[in-house]
Amino acid sequence: MRTQGRCWKKRVSKQEGFRKVENTKKKLQIGNVVLDNPLILAPMAGVTDLPFRLLCREQGAGLVCMEMISAKAIYFGNKNTEELMNIHPAEGPVSLQLFGSDPDIVSEMAKRIEERPFALLDINMGCPVPKVVNNGEGSALMKNPALAAEIISKTVKAIRKPVTVKLRKGFNDNMVNAVEMAKIAEACGAAAVTVHGRTREQYYSGKADWEIIARVKEAVTIPVIGNGDVTDGASAKALQEATGCDGVMVGRAARGNPWIFREILAYLETGVGLPGPDAEEIRQTILCHAQRLLEVKGEYTAVREMRKHVAWYTAGYPNSAALRRRVNEMESFEELLQAVADIFRE
Repeated sequence: MRTQGRCWKKRVSKQEGFRKVENTKKKLQIGNVVLDNPLILAPMAGVTDLPFRLLCREQGAGLVCMEMISAKAIYFGNKNTEELMNIHPAEGPVSLQLFGSDPDIVSEMAKRIEERPFALLDINMGCPVPKVVNNGEGSALMKNPALAAEIISKTVKAIRKPVTVKLRKGFNDNMVNAVEMAKIAEACGAAAVTVHGRTREQYYSGKADWEIIARVKEAVTIPVIGNGDVTDGASAKALQEATGCDGVMVGRAARGNPWIFREILAYLETGVGLPGPDAEEIRQTILCHAQRLLEVKGEYTAVREMRKHVAWYTAGYPNSAALRRRVNEMESFEELLQAVADIFRE
């Protein structure tokens, strides 16, 4: 992995207020890992790769989570999975998330990769995607507490690093069992749990149920990370106050907006959020993001993956629909650079 370009050097936020909140005293300890602050970038397939995680760390995220990784894919030596597990020294602490339904494979693969430079190992029991659920993995494990317990217990015993578990409210409205699952996770040795306040059947629709997060917090003594409907500093603070959660996980609201972490940090520290990035900072961030992708994944993949990122970065811009059409036709890195130049010239 080539990481010699200037974009790999630590980038400093243009916001003067960011330095003040970057060292906030509100730390979060998970096992033996101490985070600088309680803000966590959620694991998102196709989004939280190395270049994006690094951007979010630079903007203040206390922990960044990798894209979920199949334990079976590690077992079979899948090349693409190996690339997913790349970690840059500047992005730590990092949480590596495994998914699977075979307790032996999950625990053995956790042990196989333990020497890699991640700080925490998370077990995915919340992914709602059909191809994952239909294999009995992800949120399907919410329906099988005994199997979930075996996976957690064997993984905790297999490695020295802290093991965490990501859950949902339940599988559906007739099976709301996040409290039961969190108790199981704690009993099996998990160092923390994350609770997304939606059921599997909801996917990402409707409103997140923060009450279930509060109930989990009351039921266990390990740290509880709240997830769902955090879009800015005010909503992050509201989630903390409504649930008593120890950490706040930010997911979809971070797409095209790594600055959300510095804004939330400022709000939690001062009660006032920072202004959003100006056009020049957005432009520079897009270019740096693209350059990092180019060096990690090569031109073909980088250009195609930047299509969605540019659309997220420029959401709400004048003529955004026309911009998206143009960006979706990009084939080369030069075309990408020209499109970005034109976007911010208009």
